[in-house]
Amino acid sequence: MLVRDHLVRNGFDVVWTANGNEAERLFADVKPDLCILDIMLPGINGYEIGRLIRQQDKSVPIIFLTAKSESRDVVEGFKSGGNDYLRKPFSLDELMARIQNLLSLSGRTAPGIYHVGKLAFDPVRMSLQNGLDSITLSHRENELLKMLISHLGVQIERKEILLQLWGDDHFFNSRNLDVYVTRLRKYLRMDPDVQLLTLKGVGYQLVEG
Repeated sequence: MLVRDHLVRNGFDVVWTANGNEAERLFADVKPDLCILDIMLPGINGYEIGRLIRQQDKSVPIIFLTAKSESRDVVEGFKSGGNDYLRKPFSLDELMARIQNLLSLSGRTAPGIYHVGKLAFDPVRMSLQNGLDSITLSHRENELLKMLISHLGVQIERKEILLQLWGDDHFFNSRNLDVYVTRLRKYLRMDPDVQLLTLKGVGYQLVEG
């Protein structure tokens, strides 16, 4: 469920089940761009689901998640149709990077590549890029920039940002917001035509041109 929630927050449409017996039916109904399979499931296990999926689709990327670490388990995962294998515990950032890589290799596209001016913002990889120049963002920087870009040209109240990203508008969080705004302004210098404006008494506005 944590993986599902993280994917949804990063722009993916997710269909999820905790029962292996439901997985094959969901795959046939949805025809997803990528599958993430936990090996230990009630009903049929992840290996068997992988084999069933491969009977229907030879190319869809499959990532196995497991607490098992022996080499024979890894081999079994690849024999079952897996393209990648991630051992628990793992970071969500690593999972997102592997998802992005598999989607790219398979010719599929990840959601949410934003373009503003000459900049390309990828919230999945948490990167801001202008040509060959690229900056890796922290999680909080990433979430703030995503909120600003998705409201390009629109005023966003300071309180709204604080409530959405921090959960409250206490003084300490307000000072933190000032720090992140300063950092984003530094990164946005890669394209002088893109500016993050402060609207006194209101909040902020991201503009281009």
